[in-house]
Formats: sequence, C-alpha cells, structure tokens
Amino acid sequence: MSADITQDEADRLLAMEKHYHGVEPFMLPMQGDRLEISVHSADKSEKFLLDLTRGMAALHRITYQNRARVTVCLIRIDLGGAPHRNPDGEELPCPHIHLYRAGYGDKWAFPLPDWFDKDAPIYDAFQTFMDHCHVVTKPDIQVGLFT
Repeated sequence: MSADITQDEADRLLAMEKHYHGVEPFMLPMQGDRLEISVHSADKSEKFLLDLTRGMAALHRITYQNRARVTVCLIRIDLGGAPHRNPDGEELPCPHIHLYRAGYGDKWAFPLPDWFDKDAPIYDAFQTFMDHCHVVTKPDIQVGLFT
C-alpha cells in the first residue's frame, strides 16, 4: 500500500523513539498467528504498530513489521517467504528487508542487512528488530511452551 508521506517524514518516523505504555504481557504468536503491539512516540503524538506474523504451512516463514499511522509500512523483514520483485524488475530471494520509499510505500526490497540475524530465535530477532525501530520502552514478550 502506497502512502502519501515524504521520504524525510518516513525516515523521521522510523528514527523516532518509541515506547510501549501498557502493562499486559504478550505471548509470541504460534504458527499461523499474528501479534500486533501498539507503541507511541515519547510525546504520544505518533502511534506505531509492531507486527510479528508467523506462517502456517511454512514453519520458517516470519514477518517483522513496523507501521506508522496504521497503514504506512516503514520497515518489514520477510523470512522464509517467496522471492520479491522490485518495481524495476529485479528479483530478490527471501530473506529480505522492505524499507519505505516515497511514492512506492513498501514495494522496494533489499538484501537483509548485517544487523539482523536471520537464524536467531524468534524472541531474540524481535528484540533486535525493536531495537532497530528505536523501541525504547519495550513490551513484555513471553515465550510459550510451543513458540
């Protein structure tokens, strides 16, 4: 989905310090489930959503995503999914990272950066992802017996 924000605004939103203000713990999602966590800027003027989605059939298929203003995907990491074709026709295998680009939304993918370990356990990878998204006050994420 393409959003009408500038590249400077998207970069500012991604770099903005984010905080979780709730008290309830969250469980890592099971296969085929999704976790959505609402976080806010320090002054609560901006709302963000952190998504963690796990595939049902492909056990290794996982998506980590940070959205602003409900629909603006600032950053998304896809693991274990299908290759992605960029607007210029270049095809990237999975895993890859999507970064917001003005006029294209999240339609551009790039090779996975070195800061993200695709082989890390889901809990650790999500913590790393939140760190990269500047989530300072993190939610309590609990690992279940089968997650």
